[in-house]
Formats: sequence, C-alpha cells, structure tokens
Amino acid sequence: MRIVIAGGHGKIALRLERLLAQRGDEPVGLIRRPEHEPDLRAIGAKAVLCDLEQAGLEEVTAHLLGADAAVFAAGAGPGSGVARKSTVDRGAAVLFAEAAERAGVRRFIQISSMGAGKPPAPGSEEVWVAYIQAKTDAESDLRTRDLDWTILRPGGLTDDPGKGRVTLSEPPLPRGQVSRDDVAAVIVALLDGPGARHRSLELIGGDDPIPDAVGKLEDGSGRASES
Repeated sequence: MRIVIAGGHGKIALRLERLLAQRGDEPVGLIRRPEHEPDLRAIGAKAVLCDLEQAGLEEVTAHLLGADAAVFAAGAGPGSGVARKSTVDRGAAVLFAEAAERAGVRRFIQISSMGAGKPPAPGSEEVWVAYIQAKTDAESDLRTRDLDWTILRPGGLTDDPGKGRVTLSEPPLPRGQVSRDDVAAVIVALLDGPGARHRSLELIGGDDPIPDAVGKLEDGSGRASES
C-alpha cells in the first residue's frame, strides 16, 4: 500500500513509517523542512516537501493521488500557541481530509487526542482549550466527509518502548498513557481492518495484544479489556 502521512517527521509518524516500510508498504511523509528528508529516507520512507499551513488544496490533492490510505499525524506541537493550534490541528487536518476526498483516497485515519469531543475542564489553560477545540472541530469536519475514516484518540503519549498491549475502545476510557510505539502499531493494524471505519476510538496502554484489540472491533464488540 502507498500511505501518505501528514506530519511526516513527527514522533508518531516516524515510527509508523518505519513499521510500514519494514512490511513492504510505501510510506510517504509530508514534511515542512527539507533537512528532515534524510531521517525519512533512513527508515525507508519517501519525503515530500509540503507545508500544510501554506499549501493550497490542489497541491495537497496532487500529493495524495494514487495513494491507498492517508494518515493525519500532524500537530502544532509543544510550545506552540493558540494560533497554531487552529492552523495545524484544525486547519491542516481539514485541508488534508478534503484533499484525500478529492484524490479518491477512501481510507483515512486521523490522530486526535483524548479530551476531544467534550468541553475542557473549567479553569483549563488557554492553549489546552484551543488544542482540544481544534481537535474537536477537525473530528467534526471529518465525520461529514465521504471517506472510510477512523478517529484515533490516544491518551498521554510517552517515548517508552512499546509493549504491544493496549486498551482500544469507543469512548469513554479512563485517562491513561500509551507509548508512541504502540500508537504507531495500532495505526498499522487499523489500516488493515475494516471494522474501525466510521468509528471514534480511544487508546491507552492495557492488556490486549494489539491484533486482539483491533480484532474486537471486527467482531462488533467494540471494546477491549480496560486496564
């Protein structure tokens, strides 16, 4: 499969690209900076220079033509302010989804965040409020599109080695953490499984091997064991 990944130099994206390349897929990462290209090339991914905050719809659509799937893994990142939560976490997500729709790429996975879809707790910090609102708006836009979409909301992200065991379920799950390694592995499994289409899923560390967690979506149970 040819999979185009927005935010191609991000921490989850690099792990995802490595996994896809290792199994013989063709990962294509959209990057903002040319100096990031060697990092993608080193793990077997193709890099395409495309700044989603600046690119137009035609340009992004052209990058998606012929792809089998698209993954939105971009984010403004730590240290960014309110404005970039809007332009990246919402604006770039909407642009990428519209381009996928125009390019005829049906399978679409959007990485969101636990906390999206509901108002932030009273007294939350301003940037967090903007981030959750941007993710919520991007999710709402995606649900209106003619795509085989899946929204994945990881809990608190860590750089710990992946354990290959998770809790994956439709909301709500208790707050928890999950390694970026395991998030990437779950995305690979979701790309292969039709049971996750048109579903919003939350993800934290847990007890279910990743194939089993995704398999439960296929059999209709929709809920893995909670940790």
